[in-house]
Amino acid sequence: MTQLAETYACMPSTERGRGILIAGNPKPGSNSVLYANGRSVVILNLDNPLDVSVYAEHAYPATVARFSPNGEWVASADVSGTIRIWGAYNEHVLKNEFKVLSGRIDDLQWSPDGLRIVASGDGKGKSFVRAFMWDSGTNVGEFDGHSRRVLSCAFKPTRPFRIVTCGEDFLVNFYEGPPFKFKLSHRDHSNFVNCVRFSPDGNRFISVSSDKKGIIYDGKTGEKIGELSSDDGHKGSIYAVSWSPDSKQVITVSADKSAKIWDISEDGSGELRKTLTSSGSGGVDDMLVGCLWHNNHLVTVSLGGTISIYAASDLDKDPVSFSGHMKNVSSLCVLKGDPKVTLSSSYDGLIIKWVQGIGFSGRVQRKETTQIKCLAAVDEEIVTSGYDNKVWRVSGHTSQSENAEFIDIGCQPKDLSLALQCPDIALVSTETGVVLLRSAKVVSTINLGFAVTASTIAPDGTEAIIGAQDGKLHIYSISGDTLTEEAVLEKHRGAISVIRYSPDVSMFASGDLNREAVVWDRASREVRLKNMLYHTARINCLAWSPDSSTVATGSLDTCVIIYEVDKPASNRLTIKGAHLGGVYGLSFTDDFSVVSSGEDACIRVWRINRQ
Repeated sequence: MTQLAETYACMPSTERGRGILIAGNPKPGSNSVLYANGRSVVILNLDNPLDVSVYAEHAYPATVARFSPNGEWVASADVSGTIRIWGAYNEHVLKNEFKVLSGRIDDLQWSPDGLRIVASGDGKGKSFVRAFMWDSGTNVGEFDGHSRRVLSCAFKPTRPFRIVTCGEDFLVNFYEGPPFKFKLSHRDHSNFVNCVRFSPDGNRFISVSSDKKGIIYDGKTGEKIGELSSDDGHKGSIYAVSWSPDSKQVITVSADKSAKIWDISEDGSGELRKTLTSSGSGGVDDMLVGCLWHNNHLVTVSLGGTISIYAASDLDKDPVSFSGHMKNVSSLCVLKGDPKVTLSSSYDGLIIKWVQGIGFSGRVQRKETTQIKCLAAVDEEIVTSGYDNKVWRVSGHTSQSENAEFIDIGCQPKDLSLALQCPDIALVSTETGVVLLRSAKVVSTINLGFAVTASTIAPDGTEAIIGAQDGKLHIYSISGDTLTEEAVLEKHRGAISVIRYSPDVSMFASGDLNREAVVWDRASREVRLKNMLYHTARINCLAWSPDSSTVATGSLDTCVIIYEVDKPASNRLTIKGAHLGGVYGLSFTDDFSVVSSGEDACIRVWRINRQ
């Protein structure tokens, strides 16, 4: 049996020049928020970031999700214009699915009685907004008056019901209903209107725009009543706005990397109360693109995927910040000296340190954030290779990496492995051969004369195994800077994708693109465990338990399969659907815990109960 012990959540997908939506759970006392990343919708508890639940049933990338007013249901939308309504707890049972618009949906909102949903976005013709009954999908109104993509919509939280929409045609439109009909339109903004929100008491609504202005309107009539003061306003586009629960303040976030809190007076003018600035590096990644005022929490999301949580009652207190991956986490390694620490890297060049029981424990700062293909680590040193033909050695301490050294090997690295007992030796495989490195020098570049797809080096640095495109394993002995071929093993029927020595170096395991894995005895070079053919797609990664009794494989078919070496392969344990889109990284932290990472940008820790 296996059970999920921990999930380290992905961060919201962000896009330059667009706001993103995070939504809070309206249930009293609940501090969970919703956001989307790829095809996943994530429910995250702000008080405990390890308390995560992921809904992964969308067929297309999800864009926005919201809790229903009673907190029992979630409506989530995707880029194909589909809205799915599902249960917020336990199994996330699907209640309904509607095709709402013909293009992507950018915003949706429930009516306060939980019976209607309004959605806006992109579409063909004039249909950029639709409101419908949540149980039957029947339309409840006509929404004319927009000519381009509608970026945001809001439902008045009190009767009489109103809907207000805003978009890329610089308009803010006001509708009365139900059934909803066009009432009036404002053209006070001179650029895209990014977000519109009603105050919780329904008396006012505010629209914010890329022209750096925020305008406040009367909630019943839709007339303009005031603006946010421009004296100390934002210097960049305002992407999102959120009201305080008492309807007296709003928070806005902007491309100028700051969040501002405004007092909204009775006459509708907004005075600046406080500016919150982030402590980031000051690069593009610190632009703030999303915000939420949820109970006592002020949440901001930056373009680089950092979530900061301020306490509304004490704004001078430093925020709690945590981050995570936003893209496919392609490699994973556990530090031998401290098996509770996991390092993960995603292909966009982010390396993150995680600690079991705590979660996020810092990013590894790098001078160049180039894309990473392979990652290996020994004690306090991290070695990465990427698409820029360079192999980097970086200190594992999250703060100091200025002394990183790199080496250009002249062609693109395919695989990277370190000799664990003498970690200054590294073997990097390229398209046609291998490169042997000692610390930051190339010892030798060897053309092997066949297409190399995977490689590994023995912990003592005396033997290497190279996997070929034709499925053969070539074993070489290493002395000094030369490789001598010792044997060729044939068993695989597809190109080799991964090779790993067992920790006691008595065996090694290999996996291929034809979904098969094999465990070999190192001394006799005979097959130890065969028929490991239970994946339905290519094997991406493979890991050994520290006592060398168990081997785990991860595949594109989203499963992790765990085999015991001394039992037949049919006695396997399977973790189905470990990662949406495929498993790409795998590592054991102890004999009964395995960490996996994948396409969904999440990292999960599984406990194994062996029979």
